[in-house]
Amino acid sequence: MLNNLQWTMIVIFVVLAAIHLICVVLKPKVPGPGGETYLAFSQRLRTWWGMWLILCLATLFNPVVSLLAVMLLSFFALKEYFSMIRSRKSERRLFLWAYLAIPVQFYWILIEWYGMFIVFIPVYVFLFLPLPRMINKGTAGFLRSVSRVQWGLMLMVFGLSHLAYFPFATPQYGAGLVLFLVVLTQLNDIVHYAASSYFGKRKVVPTANPFMTWEGFACSLVVTSLAAYFLAPFLTPLGSSFGLFAGMLIGLGGFIGSTTISVLKRDLLIGDDDKAQSLKRSYLSLVDSLTYTSPVFFHVTRYFFDFM
Repeated sequence: MLNNLQWTMIVIFVVLAAIHLICVVLKPKVPGPGGETYLAFSQRLRTWWGMWLILCLATLFNPVVSLLAVMLLSFFALKEYFSMIRSRKSERRLFLWAYLAIPVQFYWILIEWYGMFIVFIPVYVFLFLPLPRMINKGTAGFLRSVSRVQWGLMLMVFGLSHLAYFPFATPQYGAGLVLFLVVLTQLNDIVHYAASSYFGKRKVVPTANPFMTWEGFACSLVVTSLAAYFLAPFLTPLGSSFGLFAGMLIGLGGFIGSTTISVLKRDLLIGDDDKAQSLKRSYLSLVDSLTYTSPVFFHVTRYFFDFM
């Protein structure tokens, strides 16, 4: 007998396959505004397929497989983030230390040392990361180089690592909580994009992401909250009322995360349009919202429920 998680994954696969088939059939024959819209939607569709694969690894296998999948996702997201930074050769030693912090952060999850997991990057890496930058490298650009690396670690590693901790924090419910979180985060992004494309008028950050509007945010927040209300009892031990609250948090957190990463990419890629185009189909597109929703949902759930 298939359980709720497996049925959910099958439904998601069928929906994505149907959307993909429709896109192939309706592919525009000539370039134009319709072609640009189709290209943007196709890129997002590939992002959704990537999230479905990550969901499979994170929910249908044992926690170690889930941990390795999220760790690789963090590595590639951080790597793409660093590729956007115009850095000097003297600053790249910091990148190596940042990469080395990834397996250490996920090791704390593997041994279930919550105290070290929660302070390793925000405290210890923050305190000791400047050392390799200071030694024999001078003072020029010190704050800029160290702060940019710390920002990347906080978003791409610390934020996402919470996704891998769910199955270890609660083996019985962890996979369902991960599925609940990722499905709602992606649903929030999809509804926001669709609503903004069709009837959105007031743009949030027009210079960074022309597809984000306040109308899209309002619509996605309502849809995500209602979906959470019905999905919470089906996928998690959470009740419908708390599911509604969690949906509102995920909707708000996803909006802030997506907006932040959009502005961040725009700031780092100003004047480099070729790289901006090449990074549209990036790992950062997979994790922008999850960098915020994962820690928010994890800590709120852990605060209110003993099973975490």
